[in-house]
Amino acid sequence: MLTNRERERQTLNFMKPEDRGSVEETFYPWVLTTTRFKEEGMPEEIAEGAKDITNDLVGNKENQAEKYLPVSWGAGVMEYEKYLGFDAVRRVHFVLPFRRFEEKVIEDVPEHVIKQDIYGRQVIQKAGSDLELNYKPVIETGEDWEALKEHARKELEIYYTDELLEEAYGHLQEAHERGDYSIRLNVEGFFWVPRELMGVEQHMYAFYDEPEMMKDINDFIYEVYCTKLLKVIDRIQPDVVYIMEDLSGKNGPMISGDCFEEFLAPYYRKIIALFKEHGVGNVFVDTDGDFAQLIPNFMESGVDGFLPMDVNAGMDIVKVREQFPTLKFIGSFNKLEIANGKEAIDREFERILPVIRGGGYIPGSDHQVAPSTSLEDYKYYISRLKEAMKQCGADL
Repeated sequence: MLTNRERERQTLNFMKPEDRGSVEETFYPWVLTTTRFKEEGMPEEIAEGAKDITNDLVGNKENQAEKYLPVSWGAGVMEYEKYLGFDAVRRVHFVLPFRRFEEKVIEDVPEHVIKQDIYGRQVIQKAGSDLELNYKPVIETGEDWEALKEHARKELEIYYTDELLEEAYGHLQEAHERGDYSIRLNVEGFFWVPRELMGVEQHMYAFYDEPEMMKDINDFIYEVYCTKLLKVIDRIQPDVVYIMEDLSGKNGPMISGDCFEEFLAPYYRKIIALFKEHGVGNVFVDTDGDFAQLIPNFMESGVDGFLPMDVNAGMDIVKVREQFPTLKFIGSFNKLEIANGKEAIDREFERILPVIRGGGYIPGSDHQVAPSTSLEDYKYYISRLKEAMKQCGADL
């Protein structure tokens, strides 16, 4: 009997597992979806336990280290997925030391409220509206970045000590080594972070107007990953590291291949080589949208695979596999079809079956399951997934 770790390793590494391939979900659930599931009979403790507790962690004055090393977040999600019948996956975050701030009100007048959110951005909520709009990014100038970097260095000294890293992650080792669960570690990428700090428009201009600042931001990210993240990897030996980027829309990537090679590829090549030296089996990139033009760039930089393979943005996993036979995938099951009932679910499995049979693929929703999905339809999807994964690697 394969352990969860062994089954996932064989599934992703183009092997044919003895019983079936991994049955896993792509991402953590959306709170609107778990709320519906609770109304339809899911136990309250299961549905509530799967909620994103990032805001709670940031506001926890007794343990501020957990806002950066939020291991407790993944426990409830794993129990939720096990309840539904998925294989156990422990999702783990590593947060950079300038990506968490105390929420506070900056200005409260009759016309609007301006707040600082947990990411350090200022957002504005106008009177009579529930919508929060971006108002002021975290950094607007090089001076802002230097100040933020200085803040980050102080946070590193306080919250990323070897003792705190061991306290946060060490308890995962024993069960993981037994194979009780696989570990999926997600980190923020070299496109994602500058965009989150500057906002989309300023970020796009910064490639041309502030190239040295852009490179300095990524130099600092790389430094933190080398000095702190690798210590986490040594402790928990994640089976998959996925790098969050979201650098594409439905009409294609937000940057050119040349821009990728100048600003991102050097960091990818260095950090992925280090990940592999420290025992990471698979490095994936998380990007929505249509990123097909950049697949060769990512692969040449050392990336093993992608998630979630956004179907509605035109990412056809069958065609991509034909073009890139060694590329691995997680996701690519049209999330909207899960909500459309059994026949739609069956058709979608027929579409992706050739890739399942070819191996190197863990099917899952191509993003978080939509709240239009009933618990009954979701359970049917999971039952069909278990059946489909008996054919994992059948054509190898």
